[in-house]
Amino acid sequence: MSTTENKNTNSTESWGGFDDNPIQGGGSAVIDMENMDDTSGSSFEDMGDMHQRMKEEEEVSEEAAATEEGDDGEFLGMKGVKGQLSRQVADEVWQAGKRQASKAFNLYANIDILRPYFDVEPIQVRNRLLESLIPVRIINFPQKIAGELYGPLMLVFTLVAILLHGMKTSGTVIREGTLMGTAIGTCFGYWLGISSFIYFLAYLCNAQITMLQILSLLGYGLFGHCVVLFVTYSVHFHSLFYILWLVIGGLSTLRMVAALISRTVGHTPRLILCGTVATLHMLFLLYLHFAYHKIVEGILDTLEGPNVPPIQRVARDIPEVSVALVNATVKMIGITLQSH
Repeated sequence: MSTTENKNTNSTESWGGFDDNPIQGGGSAVIDMENMDDTSGSSFEDMGDMHQRMKEEEEVSEEAAATEEGDDGEFLGMKGVKGQLSRQVADEVWQAGKRQASKAFNLYANIDILRPYFDVEPIQVRNRLLESLIPVRIINFPQKIAGELYGPLMLVFTLVAILLHGMKTSGTVIREGTLMGTAIGTCFGYWLGISSFIYFLAYLCNAQITMLQILSLLGYGLFGHCVVLFVTYSVHFHSLFYILWLVIGGLSTLRMVAALISRTVGHTPRLILCGTVATLHMLFLLYLHFAYHKIVEGILDTLEGPNVPPIQRVARDIPEVSVALVNATVKMIGITLQSH
């Protein structure tokens, strides 16, 4: 029992701090909860209410934001689809225009397109020049016509040079370099214009020939014209011209006629097409020899006027009365100055 009492005594002594008032100086502080002001806002109830209100406001704001985002998402979704479709359409239009522009540029600016028409060996050009004076009698199947433009183009420029030579040797006076343009216009006008007309006529007559083949055929046909004009401009004999006109010009014309006959079906279409080509080709040679110089001179006189010699300045005679009057005036001025 004594032992039990001692233990209780020790326990009472250890818990005796609640009975005493151990306010001592040092590092302890006592907060009087009874003296706290209820309106200070620091109570646990107020803090809980504030936290609850803040949480409710956050939930309301989150719900409103979610609702707005949902509406905006639906609107932006529709708008995004429309914008994507418009971009795709614009891109397709741009690509189509780009392809068309690229094709047009390649068609008119790419030199590789024209290369096959001028890719020919000199020996082939020589053989075709000689063959242009040799008619072919086989007309049962279409004859082969070279589809190149190098030889015809060189023959056109050669004909231009021969016309210039003929105008110089004939003593024609040309002013301001008009002869070159006239010769080029005549030769290229005949080559391109008559080729277009023959192509149209061949289309009407159902001839199996292309525009490129007509340009090549008519261009090589000018080889006979070049030979005849070069000889007759150097040797001025009309009889020689008529002989060469019939022989060389006739051979080149027969070569063209034979090629067209082999590619045309029917007697009437052949007669119309070949008769027109032969007439135009032979008459053009006559025109270049006889009428070209006179027509060019007439055109130049019409455009520039007749040859008028330059105006010369002539000294005019001054009348003696005027000279005497001038001398008297000078003397009077001199006397007046001396008197002053």
